[in-house]
Amino acid sequence: MRRRWWLGLMLIGLLGCSPGDKAKDAFVGVDIKGASFGQGFELPDHHGQVRKLSDFKGKLVALFFGYTNCPDVCPTTLDDLTKGLALLGERKSEVQVLFVTLDPERDTPERLAQYVPSFDPGYLALRGTPEQTAATASSFKVFYQRQLSTSKTGYTIDHSAGVYVFDRQGALRLYLNFGQKPEDIAHDLGLLLQE
Repeated sequence: MRRRWWLGLMLIGLLGCSPGDKAKDAFVGVDIKGASFGQGFELPDHHGQVRKLSDFKGKLVALFFGYTNCPDVCPTTLDDLTKGLALLGERKSEVQVLFVTLDPERDTPERLAQYVPSFDPGYLALRGTPEQTAATASSFKVFYQRQLSTSKTGYTIDHSAGVYVFDRQGALRLYLNFGQKPEDIAHDLGLLLQE
């Protein structure tokens, strides 16, 4: 009898802490504060200017790895980021979105200059050599692999799908999962902007 009472109490406690509840001061994404990986990058942007994380000090940086021929994950993620940033209002200007291509062979600077800013004119694409791309992806523990395809593009790229967020001081703080809702993106970025 006493054991059933404890089980019932535990069940009530668990129901009161459902994953759908979000505290105002808790991140929806994964808090990776203190992570020892992904400490930076040095890659040319779609204008040809070499960019480093320190170039954006004072802003939040949302870093996403993908490619322009991606049929679903990449455009969806960039669109969700755009909608999430819109919810921040004027504070949107305090966030820099960076898109690192995993397909430097096809994603020319010209192609990236058309694709990435089409989601928002302030977004920047980063494009390294295949070797730089592999080293940068590895430093962020990003998986990617080319898959032959019968489509007209000839191949697709399987890749990790999430957004890394750095705080204003350049410290890696958050991992936004693929499919995180725009309002949850805005919530998480808003919390970091308050720091």
